[in-house]
Amino acid sequence: MRLTSFTDYGLRMLMRMAGAPSHSFSTAELSEEFGLSRNHLAKIMQRLARAGLITTRRGGGGGALLARPADEIRLGAVVRVLEDGQSLVECLSEGGGACTLDGRCRLKTRLRAAEATFLADLDRSTLADIALVPSAAE
Repeated sequence: MRLTSFTDYGLRMLMRMAGAPSHSFSTAELSEEFGLSRNHLAKIMQRLARAGLITTRRGGGGGALLARPADEIRLGAVVRVLEDGQSLVECLSEGGGACTLDGRCRLKTRLRAAEATFLADLDRSTLADIALVPSAAE
């Protein structure tokens, strides 16, 4: 299974935040650290905030913080939020795509089961399990 870069950077951002839970991270700070545009990072932050995983404040002294302790945030839940609307293959998307095998295909059931197993395994771990340890410079 391949995750989108949106999810990859969302996980990196959360790992960074979990390593310094009292620090409020600005989009400028994280975009520089990850080499990612502020606009793209802001979209990721918006999705995480709407899901209740982070809180954000605008203005001076603002930024993003985890909305709850890292040991209460399951990795599978994070991936579900960030991958929302991204199907593993076209036929698993809403509406089923344009697959000519629909109704005869036995692969779809196996792919759904594999995806569920993947997410269930991620649910066994929390953000605290993968938090980045702050560097000596911090």
